[in-house]
Amino acid sequence: MTAFVTFCFRRATTWALALLLVLGLALPAAAQEPQAPPAAAAAQGAGISVPLGTPLAPGYVLGTGDKLRISVFGEPKLDGEYVVSSTGIVSFPLIGNIPASGQTVEALQESIRSKLAAGYLKDPRVSAEVLNYRPFYILGEINKPGEYPFVNGITVQQAVAMAGGFSYRANTKRVFIKRALDTTERPVQIKGKAVLLMPGDTIRVGERFF
Repeated sequence: MTAFVTFCFRRATTWALALLLVLGLALPAAAQEPQAPPAAAAAQGAGISVPLGTPLAPGYVLGTGDKLRISVFGEPKLDGEYVVSSTGIVSFPLIGNIPASGQTVEALQESIRSKLAAGYLKDPRVSAEVLNYRPFYILGEINKPGEYPFVNGITVQQAVAMAGGFSYRANTKRVFIKRALDTTERPVQIKGKAVLLMPGDTIRVGERFF
């Protein structure tokens, strides 16, 4: 009887050690498995092209309504906050109107620098950053259609909540989104998906078919 108990104990110990060995090999591999960034996960399968980073990333294209802070090193009188006008320009001291809509922040920064260097300042150093992004718009079957301030990382679902929610006739599974620089809108499935917005987007909520 004692020999049988000893045999069972040794057999159980062997299985336990084998299990621990397998788990010890599997856990490091799982820990090294790359995880998708939150923004990428939210955008995946949304049906439209959205940036994997945030709108703060380099390459953001300016548009009407964007508010900028522009600074020139050593020239405090030129430092200030500037808004891209309805005609797509920024009015800057000394050099006048500078085309901004459709330009990246970096391109606008370089444009201002080069114009200041052309007879106004010696080797100017210019920096520009976006303070407030242009608003987004939501219309159609929504309780409070209109213009709303853009918040970095906002989703369609959050925009709907800001606008008072869907009307009783609304199609809650799909909306239409027109990007600021696009000429047409595109249908986007939103059920079960966190679809990210960009500054200047127009969201149209259609009717559902009863």
